Amino acid sequence: MTATAIRLLLVDDDPLVRAGLSLMLGGAADIEIVGEAGDGGEAEALAARTRPDVVLMDIRMPAVDGLTATERLRARPDAPQVVVLTTFHADEQVLRALRAGAAGFVLKDTPPAEILDAVRRVAAGDPVLSPTVTRQLMAHAAGTPADTRRSRARERVTALNEREREVAVAVGRGLANADIAAALYMSVATVKTHVSRILAKLDLNNRVQIALLAHDAGLLEGTEGGDGP
Repeated sequence: MTATAIRLLLVDDDPLVRAGLSLMLGGAADIEIVGEAGDGGEAEALAARTRPDVVLMDIRMPAVDGLTATERLRARPDAPQVVVLTTFHADEQVLRALRAGAAGFVLKDTPPAEILDAVRRVAAGDPVLSPTVTRQLMAHAAGTPADTRRSRARERVTALNEREREVAVAVGRGLANADIAAALYMSVATVKTHVSRILAKLDLNNRVQIALLAHDAGLLEGTEGGDGP
């Protein structure tokens, strides 16, 4: 185990799933599994004691479900990153978890190497939603009643200046910092600064929430198929 190992908490109500994840992930030199929980309430208590960097969180569990647990964990001052475990590509509960601050999601049948990569990326501050998956989620969200959500989102994004809105749109399209820098003719460091300011101004947790808010506000309409932001 390395000195900088990623501290990982596994949360699933199925003991076999937890055992499989532990077997798959526990052998990595840079991963330390600090606990396993069978429901969200147990996860909260374990997180308080073990201070994980990342939580792999199932959504559908008895007692305290994964959505509630995600909201509570992300509200903590020392909030861990949360990756949702699901069997669905575009499930309303997954959307709610992302809005609550989850850094992304992985399917339960994802190959072990990809789950490991997702844990590492989230620990490094990168979301684990590809542009394709983001579009699936956006399309799913677009099929739900959203008038109130859109008006509130539009009101929130008025806090952004023009450059920050351009960066928010690019994030919403699923672009990485380097791609945003190239598209908007700025340095990667400047992109990171803009992203940090957007998160602070809008009281958001991560890039996934920027993408969802940009979608809700209608900023992505007419942009997702084009080359520009």
